[in-house]
Amino acid sequence: MITRLSTGVATLRGWRRAGLAFAAGALAALAMAPFDLFPVLAISLPVAVWLLDGLALDGPPDATGRTRGFALRDAAAAAGLGWLFGLGYFLAGLWWIGSAFLVDADQFAWLMPFAVVMLPAGLALFTALAFALARLLWSPGPGRIAAFAVALAGAEWLRGHVLTGFPWNLFGYALASEIHLAQSLSLVGIYGLTLITLLLFASPALMAGRGGWRWPALALALLLAMAGFGAWRLAGTPTSFVDKVQLRIMQPNVPQNDKFNPSLRNQILTQYLALSRQPTADGADGMAKVTDLIWPESAFPFLLSSDPDALAVLGDLLKPNAVLLTGAGRAEQPTTDDGPVLYYNSLHVIDATGTIIGNYDKVHLVPFGEYLPFQSFLESIGLRQLTEQRGGFTPGPGLRTLDIPNAPPVGVLVCYEAIFPDAAIDAAHRPGWLLNVTNDGWFGLTPGPYQHFVQARARAVEEGLPLVRAGNDGISAVIDPVGRVLARLPLGTSGVLDSRLPAALAPTAFAKAGNTIIAILFLIATICAVCFRRAPQTEA
Repeated sequence: MITRLSTGVATLRGWRRAGLAFAAGALAALAMAPFDLFPVLAISLPVAVWLLDGLALDGPPDATGRTRGFALRDAAAAAGLGWLFGLGYFLAGLWWIGSAFLVDADQFAWLMPFAVVMLPAGLALFTALAFALARLLWSPGPGRIAAFAVALAGAEWLRGHVLTGFPWNLFGYALASEIHLAQSLSLVGIYGLTLITLLLFASPALMAGRGGWRWPALALALLLAMAGFGAWRLAGTPTSFVDKVQLRIMQPNVPQNDKFNPSLRNQILTQYLALSRQPTADGADGMAKVTDLIWPESAFPFLLSSDPDALAVLGDLLKPNAVLLTGAGRAEQPTTDDGPVLYYNSLHVIDATGTIIGNYDKVHLVPFGEYLPFQSFLESIGLRQLTEQRGGFTPGPGLRTLDIPNAPPVGVLVCYEAIFPDAAIDAAHRPGWLLNVTNDGWFGLTPGPYQHFVQARARAVEEGLPLVRAGNDGISAVIDPVGRVLARLPLGTSGVLDSRLPAALAPTAFAKAGNTIIAILFLIATICAVCFRRAPQTEA
């Protein structure tokens, strides 16, 4: 049956082939949060392999009676299939981005169809490149699985780095959603897990042939071994806590339309203060034992650092020796008379005197959200970024660890900075915990915030560091260094979350040698693909 199915897929032509490539990509998106149906990859990826197999059947047979084989021109056809597969995957997985264009609908709604289609179409160029490269390394036997996996995983790495990168929904996140399988992140990181995921779930394509069950059985055994490693690591790593640190996370759930409305200054500040003072479950003073009060990204519709009255109010909220860590916009005055004012998306650390004692400026800004590429040209034709700040934000000078009173040093990740696996911490000053402040209110109750949460949690497992997350509308949480969610506020609600701070682990294997480990995995997979291609093939 599997052989008949593979033959049927390989012999498709025209719109049927194109449609199946698109549908297989769209099906793969169900492996991501909030659906987490990772077994669907065992259908979509083999279909992709069989579609690539079919390219060898397109031409007439040569003098020996064989089809024309694996010519370089096959790469163009493979790229077309890859683009359609990627378009389906990214369109089904990222359609929710369009919600951001409805926040200021009168200004941006007309752009929504373009954004929803053009971003997936652009990202699909990476899968097009992957399919073309895989086809050039193709061989009739098991080597084509290695070729497919290493090419697509390599394209995923490029997607995470080219033009500042957008490593959203890397294929490895399909397994990272399951906490036992996620423990492999501590060894190989998300790019290594992406390569492994593609190898494992493309292997059922080999069942179409004599003895083909051996490779999927090996893949299943490896998956079970990964789960066993995860169970062993979780059992041997109980959660411990930092002494004398008490967190309170405030999740206001302010509508996105109100977040940047200066006329609502007092109303929003009053809401934040009331929520932060909310009594504990036993009726005690909510702020009595708090050492670190955490508010989300872009908390204020005004520049907090330029508002001494608001800073004084925040100082009064805090007990002595406590601090507030809050997202806020920050302005830096020009150093010359004709210089521009620079604006940053920042996190402030504020003490009980109302003084800003620490600051971090976001490094990875969101293209078209926080700044416009080719800003002068695009503004000249009437476009601007989604945030209200004219001219957009300026990127900060780089990752850095903040030293704060009464708690371990903290590594700050503002919003989608949490999706960059090789840019999560300042390696020169390893933090004791990670803080992700975010505002996913742009995207409402869609899959986007759930996907963002899974990716942020993956950074904790990779680095062996606890992660504390504060979102305007969720998902706020406290996560220990092996990825266990200790406390959580659901999406679309307001409230406070009280928790102790989990203690960090020693640096993981990935934290110590991540790029080296990933390079070795890619090299091994590439060697396998090349060696299988050169070896004599006894069966297709």
